[in-house]
Amino acid sequence: MVDREQLVQKARLAEQAERYDDMAAAMKNVTELNEPLSNEERNLLSVAYKNVVGARRSSWRVISSIEQKTSADGNEKKIEMVRAYREKIEKELEAVCQDVLSLLDNYLIKNCSETQYESKVFYLKMKGDYYRYLAEVATGEKRATVVESSEKAYSEAHEISKEHMQPTHPIRLGLALNYSVFYYEIQNAPEQACHLAKTAFDDAIAELDTLNEDSYKDSTLIMQLLRDNLTLWTSDQQDDDGGEENIPLPKLPQLPPQGSHCRHPLCTGAFPTAPRAGGRSWVEKLWGQRGVWRRSVVQCVKIQVLEAYW
Repeated sequence: MVDREQLVQKARLAEQAERYDDMAAAMKNVTELNEPLSNEERNLLSVAYKNVVGARRSSWRVISSIEQKTSADGNEKKIEMVRAYREKIEKELEAVCQDVLSLLDNYLIKNCSETQYESKVFYLKMKGDYYRYLAEVATGEKRATVVESSEKAYSEAHEISKEHMQPTHPIRLGLALNYSVFYYEIQNAPEQACHLAKTAFDDAIAELDTLNEDSYKDSTLIMQLLRDNLTLWTSDQQDDDGGEENIPLPKLPQLPPQGSHCRHPLCTGAFPTAPRAGGRSWVEKLWGQRGVWRRSVVQCVKIQVLEAYW
């Protein structure tokens, strides 16, 4: 029989070595033991697959951009080569997403009890995320199907979180962040995106003084992301509407400057990597992964808008 602790230890080692495919394989084996995951195991699974799929999403965006430029050149051989390579990346991305969705449906969501609200919201958010990643590359009826599945998962998670979790809870805030990204990026519904993000931000601000020390940093980091997205989105709306401001931006004290920058050659955006005493939290640890986060509103070819990364 496979030793669960050995698999978890292997996942930890793979994370330190940045071998995320190995990390994902180990945590997939842990999940398939069909026992509830601890918070650490749940985060290891999420980190592993987010990095695996994140690499494909980044590659797909770069190749899609190249494909658009190549199409304008009219070189048929080059166009076909780029298209074939994009399709190869799409298949890899789809395989990863289906892998995660299978684990969620067959083990993780199914095994949540009626009172495990935090786990259920976490997994439903994850389900919405991976259907959203499929929607980024899908077209036609296939896209409509995965968009509907993503919306359904996000909506169910949102209702549970509103009823059973504090507005300042990092998982509830992360859900609101990604759900609003879904509205903006996938549904092309900026007003709904802004409303959802601003409501989540305002609700959290109202209870910020009730946060304990462990949750304070994580929650305020996610709130900063909500505000950064609102800055970007309302700026876009002002441009579209001739400079009229539609939604007042919420206020949040600036977090300490971090000084780290996205290493992607096409991006000048900064992302924070501030460690706390005793080690970084999961949110902080993920924020510093592979330069896919940014605090500025500078457009980045890797991630167009900020989203929760766990």
